Amino acid sequence: MNSLFTEYRTFVTRAVREPSTVGAVLPSSPVLAREMAAVVPSTERPVVVELGPGTGALSGAIAQRVPEGGRHVAVEIDPGMCEHLRATHPGLEVLEGNAERLGELLAGVGIHSVDAVVSGLPWSLFDAESQRRVLREVGGVLAPGGGFTTIAYAHALGLRGARLFRHRLGELFDEVITSRTVWRNVPPARVYVCRRPVLRG
Repeated sequence: MNSLFTEYRTFVTRAVREPSTVGAVLPSSPVLAREMAAVVPSTERPVVVELGPGTGALSGAIAQRVPEGGRHVAVEIDPGMCEHLRATHPGLEVLEGNAERLGELLAGVGIHSVDAVVSGLPWSLFDAESQRRVLREVGGVLAPGGGFTTIAYAHALGLRGARLFRHRLGELFDEVITSRTVWRNVPPARVYVCRRPVLRG
């Protein structure tokens, strides 16, 4: 309970100080986190990358699936969140930087191919070109058979920006599956599961 309180307090503090980098109302719920982490291989020694981990609401669910010998790397742009993650998730490799430079950041720690990417990035805060750059970076590092998951808030699915983002996913990935609505999250959300990147656009 104390760790959950600390997580929410940290999230709110960073959201107030850096509203341009924190796009959610609250950290992802455990139910949504498990749904997003389902793409993570639970056998062999996978390399898993988490984008925009924030306080680590998704990190715990990912860590539960990553088997011994696997590698779990988080890319976070906010220095305060990075400090929090290093203090609360000692098994997590935290890279401070922009997801638009994902390939370069990973190459710096000897990673050139990953088995899964799980994203909690606030896409609504990105312009169209920034979204494309990040998604192309994701596609560029995914191994054949790898998967990418990200959040779509249910209340916004009909908005123009959300429709354009879904279209963008369809341009850059051969397969995009939308999950059922996860009602036990604030706000309710769905998960996009994307596979087989098509490196164009």
